[in-house]
Amino acid sequence: MLTLHAAEASPETAVLVDGAYIAAVGPYEELAAANEDARLRLWPGILTPGLLNPYGPELLEATYHPDPREAEEFGTQPIHGERAREILDAYPVRAGASARRGVQRLLALGMVAVGGELRARAAQDAVRRAGLVIGRRPATMPGPPSLAPRPLVLLPRLAPGSPARFAVFDVPDRAALVRLGPATCVATVLGGRLVFRRR
Repeated sequence: MLTLHAAEASPETAVLVDGAYIAAVGPYEELAAANEDARLRLWPGILTPGLLNPYGPELLEATYHPDPREAEEFGTQPIHGERAREILDAYPVRAGASARRGVQRLLALGMVAVGGELRARAAQDAVRRAGLVIGRRPATMPGPPSLAPRPLVLLPRLAPGSPARFAVFDVPDRAALVRLGPATCVATVLGGRLVFRRR
């Protein structure tokens, strides 16, 4: 089934999705008129190719993402450094669930790709199941590891025939996205699937 994704602040960059791939990219009115049977998903803000987080290993292998049920013991924020290593060494079975929660946090920030070489099976599985792409790290890393590093790393332009992988941010333009950051994400699509939607 065809799905047409369009964002209010970027109507010139609507995306027609057929299964896991992009069938067309163009002005919303043109694509809607030519594909009247397509399911419509209309979003606020701008539709972009999505973001790459270059810190895949640091965030998915060397960080512990607590379960909400562990809040009393570990809090709710990601745990880095020596404390994360202690937790993962003491409870190796928690590595997979931690990596999956880390992936969910990345998806909620419009990340569609991670950089770096993942060595741990738990992290590899979490990334593969979500449909995240593993990409190359930029030549210059944007500061310390972070779920929302600055500057943001936007992926290349969307094109017909490429995998349906993009994100939508509730901002008026890209300058506002750079200024306000990826917490403005309202939707993330990977392989044509809506893998994150802000409630």
